[in-house]
Amino acid sequence: MPAVVGADAEPAVELTHLFLWPHSGCNCRCAMCDIWLDRSRRTIDPADVEEWAKEWERLGVRFVSLTGGEALMHREIWRIAAILRDHGIRIALMSTGITLARHAEAAVRHCGLVVVSLDGPPQVHDAVRRIPNAHRKLAEGVAELRRHRPSFPVFGRCAVHRLNFRHLRETVEFSRQLELTRLSFLATDVTSEAFNRPSGWAADRQEAIALASDDLPELEEELDRLEAECRADFESGLIMDPPQALRTKLLGFYRAHNGLGEFPPVRCNAPWASAVVEVDGTVRPCFFHEPYGNVHEAGSLEAVLASPKAVAFRRELDVRTNPICRRCVCPQTYPRHSETATPSSLAAAAAG
Repeated sequence: MPAVVGADAEPAVELTHLFLWPHSGCNCRCAMCDIWLDRSRRTIDPADVEEWAKEWERLGVRFVSLTGGEALMHREIWRIAAILRDHGIRIALMSTGITLARHAEAAVRHCGLVVVSLDGPPQVHDAVRRIPNAHRKLAEGVAELRRHRPSFPVFGRCAVHRLNFRHLRETVEFSRQLELTRLSFLATDVTSEAFNRPSGWAADRQEAIALASDDLPELEEELDRLEAECRADFESGLIMDPPQALRTKLLGFYRAHNGLGEFPPVRCNAPWASAVVEVDGTVRPCFFHEPYGNVHEAGSLEAVLASPKAVAFRRELDVRTNPICRRCVCPQTYPRHSETATPSSLAAAAAG
């Protein structure tokens, strides 16, 4: 997928991946996210998913990530999952892990992958999540998944920020204890309006989470030690990114955030190969850009994607220069319809 769009003809939209937001809320109070402040308890109606899934199958959607917030807060989440499966769509569940244990049997039956949030070793994880014993509940959930299917893939996703950047090696150690399949690290978004921040964060909130220039030598030292002490974990693939790519992803990003260089180059086809469908039917090209429209108002996802606003957005978007794309912490490249989508490639895209 070309990174530069502003050409005469827009590259074709070939949806392979959707992010579906079934429940508006969350069962954690994470320091780097405000989704938990939404107390509306809005949910997606499974009857709507029944109609949408027919269209999504026709459009070539292969993979849906159940995201949020916390998808497991939806009382009929497994009815939604069954609908998607009936249309040949693979499912990834993205979860805090808080209630995963009670859903483990259904998760391994309906999903091909579970991605759990991991914020550090136990005490750090609990401090970031701001939920007592969050690490224990996460561990119990992963153990239950393993009890039902020992080989079931469980990926960990760690957003690195000021509260946990000194504990990367300990995070890897905890992921080993949890017997995670793979672990990804990414920088933390503090500047966009995503994650229930409609007006963005004030400077003091950003400074509390993002690494400052004074923190960068410690981050570099931690990355050095991670490479030296966790070499086997890089080689086995437990740590998803190779050492140099991880340095770019974290150190390069936070250097640029502090005005000490350019943001790492972005390669991403998300607006052409994926979309986010929020709990009220709002459709976005990704989590960070403004909405295209609403499925309920337009009548279908295809109508939203073909709307003048959506077409103009994609035609004008150059991910190499767009300020939101340049600061993106999780750019993605999804397979197109003509390409083979393996479970591992789709899993990697879901985990970031």
